[in-house]
Amino acid sequence: MQLNLAHHPAAAPTEPFKLWVNVEHSAAFGVTATTNIWFGIGAPASRFVIPEPVEPKRVNDLWKTTCFEAFLRVPGVQAYREWNFAPSGEWAAYDFAGYREGRSDADVTAPYIRLEDNMTWWAFGATITVEARGAWELGLSAVLEEKDGTKSYWALAHPQGDKPDFHDPACFAAHLP
Repeated sequence: MQLNLAHHPAAAPTEPFKLWVNVEHSAAFGVTATTNIWFGIGAPASRFVIPEPVEPKRVNDLWKTTCFEAFLRVPGVQAYREWNFAPSGEWAAYDFAGYREGRSDADVTAPYIRLEDNMTWWAFGATITVEARGAWELGLSAVLEEKDGTKSYWALAHPQGDKPDFHDPACFAAHLP
């Protein structure tokens, strides 16, 4: 499925561009599903702060610069998982008991992260594993920092408010499968 993200009205980029996401979810075999998430950024990568590649590892506070996020929860349940992915290869995964409550490090397999520069646009990919059971509500978001220091905050949907809040239930705007 292809989805478009919108920037938060209070945090726009210096010049407009499109940000879209392709999601492929394969849950045909076993108890584990594979979810491939590709973020497409319709502006040259050279415009953005993109951390240098490092050995993949779990790191906190990735949202302070360019990063991409996925939020998953079972419909009707308050608990959810947050994934954070950085172009450097660093990542984080947290389980929450409810809206911004009871955060703990999620016991997960490290994601597979990759970056592709197409000169006039770039793509960021992350592959994660999730339980194959039933349906999921999905939130997708991105923080894009430009080299001039401008940060724009992108999501499938934004709740009412002066600041972006990717944890808000309104942001879980897509469904898997």
